Amino acid sequence: YTEAWDADKKSIHVMPDTPDILLAKANAANVSNKLYVQAWEEAKKKGYDMRADAIPIKTAKASRDIASDYKYKETHEKEKGHYIGCPSAKEDPKLALAARAMALQNDRLYKKAYNDSKTQIHIPVDALSVQAAKECQTLVSDIDYRQYLHQWTCLPDQNDVIHARQAYDLQSDNVYKSDLEWLRGIGWLTEGSVDVVKAKKAQELLNDRLYRTRPEQLKFTSIADSPDVVLAKTNAMQLSDV
Repeated sequence: YTEAWDADKKSIHVMPDTPDILLAKANAANVSNKLYVQAWEEAKKKGYDMRADAIPIKTAKASRDIASDYKYKETHEKEKGHYIGCPSAKEDPKLALAARAMALQNDRLYKKAYNDSKTQIHIPVDALSVQAAKECQTLVSDIDYRQYLHQWTCLPDQNDVIHARQAYDLQSDNVYKSDLEWLRGIGWLTEGSVDVVKAKKAQELLNDRLYRTRPEQLKFTSIADSPDVVLAKTNAMQLSDV
């Protein structure tokens, strides 16, 4: 039964120009590492010709010279010890600048003037700040603030004293409430006030008894021969055990 199939499997021939075969060949060429590096391998076999005056060579040499620590410090090493036009180190601008920066950064020299002058303080007795401090001390002093009643500092019949007493009487709580003394002890019923009337109206609006009418209070008489009454009676007769 399978002899013909086994013989047919050995004689299958696929045309080399079918789309599937061409696609497989193209995919094999795309993923082939040998074909991917073939151009690079051939370029390496040919070698290269790089002249000494080529632009990349000059760029590399210039970058190397710039990055070289020796070339970077070459000018400084040549100028070291050859100060021209300065008879002493103090007259050299660079050394003077360095000394000035060191003096500014020195904390001892920075605070020297302050430490020398902080213990040498001379304040005149009639200085404006001293007078202001004395006046402030007088104002905040409790001794000068309190004056007993028998130690009058002004006459009682002066205009400013009379005016102050009138102002005190106007501001006094007893004088302010003296016109209400006749109301003390008088009873008052709240019936008829605005708040009470408003509360009653709100209670009437929210009263469920006044809002709804009970069914038993409605005068209603059903018709004896209406279809729904006749149907109910018939159903009752049918369901009656008697």
